[in-house]
Amino acid sequence: QVQLVESGGGLVQAGGSLSLSCAASGRTFSSYDMGWFRQAPGKEREFVAAISASGSKRYYADFVKGRFTISRDNAKNTVYLQMNSLKPEDTAVYYCAAGQGGVGTRLRAYEYEYWGQGTQVTVSS
Repeated sequence: QVQLVESGGGLVQAGGSLSLSCAASGRTFSSYDMGWFRQAPGKEREFVAAISASGSKRYYADFVKGRFTISRDNAKNTVYLQMNSLKPEDTAVYYCAAGQGGVGTRLRAYEYEYWGQGTQVTVSS
C-alpha cells in the first residue's frame, strides 16, 4: 500500500508560479505510475498530468501544456508538479495519485489506486 502526502499549495497572483510535491511511503515507489488531478468547487475532478514509473513518459492536459511540468525523483519517493504562468482558472484542490504496475501514463482517475488528501492552490487575478 502507498500513502501519498501533497504539499506546496498556497495563494499566488496570476502569472506566478508554485511547485507542488507529493511524497510517497513504501519501498516500491519506482514501480508506480503517478498522476496529478485537480478539482475546482462545483466541478468534477480532472486530469492534469501523468508520468510513467520510470519517468520516461509524460502526458499533459491541453490546458496546462507549456505551463506545467511533472517530474519525479524515485530516490526520494517524490513526484513534483511545477506550475508556471498560473491563471485564476487554475484554482483548485490538487491531488496526486499512484497506479501500481508501471503501465505508462494514465489519464483517468479510475486507473489510480491510491490518492493523496489534496493541496489547495488559489490564483488571484
